[in-house]
Parts: sequence; C-alpha cells; structure tokens
Amino acid sequence: MLTLSAIRAANAAAFSSHSPIAVFVGGTSGIGQSMAEAFGRHTKGNGQIIIVGRNRTAADSIIAKLPQSSSHTRPHKFVQCDATLMRNVHAASSEILADHPKINFLVMSPGFMTTKGRDETEEGIDRKLAVHYYARWAFINDLMPALQKASEDGEEAKIFSVLGAGKGAEIGVEDLGLKKSYSGRKAGLAAPTYNDLMIEAFAERHPDLTFIHAFPGMVRTNILAASSTPLLKASSGILSLLTYPLSTAPEDCAEYMWHASLNHSKDAFRTGSKGENLKTKNYFGTEEQRRKLWDHTIEATST
Repeated sequence: MLTLSAIRAANAAAFSSHSPIAVFVGGTSGIGQSMAEAFGRHTKGNGQIIIVGRNRTAADSIIAKLPQSSSHTRPHKFVQCDATLMRNVHAASSEILADHPKINFLVMSPGFMTTKGRDETEEGIDRKLAVHYYARWAFINDLMPALQKASEDGEEAKIFSVLGAGKGAEIGVEDLGLKKSYSGRKAGLAAPTYNDLMIEAFAERHPDLTFIHAFPGMVRTNILAASSTPLLKASSGILSLLTYPLSTAPEDCAEYMWHASLNHSKDAFRTGSKGENLKTKNYFGTEEQRRKLWDHTIEATST
C-alpha cells in the first residue's frame, strides 16, 4: 500500500492538468470540507467548487480560503440546503444545474449523530436516513444530466458517497425506510447497505460513470459536538480525546478518499479508510433487494 505522502503526491499529479467542477454535499465541515480543500489545493484553484450545506457562514469562511486561479472566471459558490427534506434537495439540484450543465465530481458526506428514535420529517422520512441515504440518492438522480454530460465530453464523471462501506447488515424489503421497526442501531446498519445497493443500481443504468461508496474510518470531526443528543454533545470532548490515537486527521482522510476516487473508474466500488477496494467484504444485498429499494426510493423522494 502507498504511503500517505505518496498518495498526496499522486492526487496532486492527477489533478495537475484539470479544471474540473466538483459539488460537495455536506462540505461545510468534517470530511466534506477537507475533501473540498484538498481539491482546491490539487487543482491550484483551476477547478470550481460548489459547497452544498446548511451553514452559509461556515461555507463563506471555507470558500474565502480556497485558492482561485486568476485565469479561472467561475468563482467557487455555496448552495444552501437542509438535506433532511427532499424538496430542498430538488431545489438545490435545480439551482446547481441552472449554472452548471456539466459536473465532474459529486462528493456526498452529510451526516449527524443522534440517539433519538425515529424522527420523521414532514415528508415521512426519518431524518437520519434522509441525510445518510435518501438525499444522496436524490442528488445523484437530479444531477445526473450534468454528470452524464461530463462523461459524454470524455471527462471524469464520478460520484462519491462517504458513509459506511462494509459496515452494513441484512435489510428487510418489507420495511424499507424502517417505518415499522425503527431503532438507531437498525438505521445505522441499514444506511450502508442502502448505499451499496444505490451505487450498484445507478451503475447498472449509467455504465460510463463511476460510483463509489466509502468507509472513512474514525476521523477527527465535530460530528459528536454538533449532535442533537445532549449526552453525546456533552461527552464529545472526552470521547475525542480517548479516540485520538485511533483516529485520522480529516485532511489525511481526504487524501485517502481522493485516492479511491481517482483510482477507480466506470463501475460501482466499495472502498475502505485507506482507499482500498473492499470488493465484496461484508457485503449484503440481492438483486431483488436492489430493485425493490430503487422503486421504494423513487416514491419516497418524489415530493
């Protein structure tokens, strides 16, 4: 396996002659922010970054520090979106497509930590599952014309979902969305399997694009500190201290994630925390489940 320094150099070289357009859903903090910042460094400001998230102040601060080539006329931008609601995802996607008929990279890493039970939005979707699965599916589906255009022009067209490849479990097609038997643990195990089946289903329909579901490992982000659960929020400091030796800095994780994205093409892939191909390790899902999940998701996201 390559060293981190070798991976960083390879990532920089891969982007050296590119001026790609990248969308980062969940790019206002954590892994998404670090991947956006790495993209900005490696493209030397020649690529364009669109950050999608809830926090405009955080996005403006990140964008202000991103490199921007003097010869590149399209500035980086922020698109506001609370991804717990599908109508917001559709609106954000429409805004992006209006200005960007072509997209090279769609990176999705939104998430939050909670111990609450099922917490339905007004659209009838659990908030945790909305962010970890349904919104990601909707962004891919809505932005597909721009991703397909990049591929048709002979450019990279890659979709990258950062969640839990290899950390899922068996799912029941009789309770997709977990309306009948929800628990935090079940939701945490279902979402990775949903993401696996999602990238496979999209890859079947768009074989000239690349779809990747990644497990980033334990990363030093603010997800616990930002939790809506008081106990998790209060204990975030001590938990971060205890797990520090076992965790990865977000800027290092970003390099591993870009390594995975840049070294896989035209299919569906599952990758681990160092960008390695997991193949079928801890894989769950059948063709029937993939088909039924697809049909279920179309209905759930078509609000």
